[in-house]
Amino acid sequence: MRSISIFGATGSVGESTYDLICRAGGAQTFRTVALTGGRNVARLAEMARVLRPEVAVCADDSCLPALRDALAGTGVEVAAGDAAIAEAADRPADWVMSAIVGAAGLVPGLRALRHGRALALANKESLVTAGPLLMATAARHDAQILPVDSEHSAIYQALVGEDIAAVERIILTASGGALRDWPLEALAQATVKEALAHPNWAMGQRITIDSASMFNKALEVIETREFFGVRPEQIEVIIHPESLIHSLVGFQDGAIMAHMGAPDMRHSIGYALNWPARAPLPVARLDLAQIATLSFRAPDLERYPALRLCREVMEARGLAGAAFNAAKEIALDRFLEGRIGFMDMAGVVEDTLARMMPEMCLETDAMTLEDILGADHLARVRASEAAAALAARR
Repeated sequence: MRSISIFGATGSVGESTYDLICRAGGAQTFRTVALTGGRNVARLAEMARVLRPEVAVCADDSCLPALRDALAGTGVEVAAGDAAIAEAADRPADWVMSAIVGAAGLVPGLRALRHGRALALANKESLVTAGPLLMATAARHDAQILPVDSEHSAIYQALVGEDIAAVERIILTASGGALRDWPLEALAQATVKEALAHPNWAMGQRITIDSASMFNKALEVIETREFFGVRPEQIEVIIHPESLIHSLVGFQDGAIMAHMGAPDMRHSIGYALNWPARAPLPVARLDLAQIATLSFRAPDLERYPALRLCREVMEARGLAGAAFNAAKEIALDRFLEGRIGFMDMAGVVEDTLARMMPEMCLETDAMTLEDILGADHLARVRASEAAAALAARR
């Protein structure tokens, strides 16, 4: 029986993973080693009663008593906190879903790779903050990383049987998010509720806001460079409002391979779960005659400054990715809290990067996990200061 673990089980990607596993037979087909979640203890316990993992872990220590009560008598071990999540990643499993949002997903993902497992990577921040370290760890331990972001899964599938040296360019598609058709001058007044009204995808709160600001796509540009090893100038971004083409790969002979499918994360999750085979998935089939047309437009860098900032991060390399992601997470927190405006998020990130560049070495190729966590911490401090200064002027 194949063994699995799901980190971030109660998030949107975790829920879709759980759905596919249950459809494929659940506990009768898979032996679940670990399930982890955030503060939604009731949902984590519900999943654990169905899949019967060895251990269920909540991220917040204060939630442990509730989780323990919810799983009393089930035989499922319970734990809480970052250390417990890291320990769960050390438990042997054939396939591990890394779906914890943010930099918090880095350590468990690295721990899983050190045991030579297949890591289904939905945590894009891992590659952004620690791409060289993550890829080197996978190679050293003969582990397989399977991208779960719809864009990178699309690229991965388009490259099956191809030589990466023949790739001329990689084109990431972006929906443009909830505010893509707003007048530029109105964006500064956008509310959280308005930024959450995504026209195509059903995703978690944080990633939906990141889609509206295009910080999500900026992270994916960096992720593409780190995972596929292409040059920054080979990576393009195009606005594709229909969200039916998930990415395109252009080759040196002029051919372009496009991956198409309904906007449903179960496609890329299912591909990773069943890799190297393909299995039937409960996703909508496209009716091309009904779709009739597809549209594209170039992104406006004034509207989406995150796309400009990610280019600067790739040029700096080293620890710049860790600083970029940490500052983005703080800026997003402050927007969700109503302390700064929608367009202020990019200002917080830009200010943080500018202040950190002369203060610390961001071009460390031989970076360690300690270096990355240190840069992450410092960037959060600097970003909090920048956000506080902006809030004071509002």
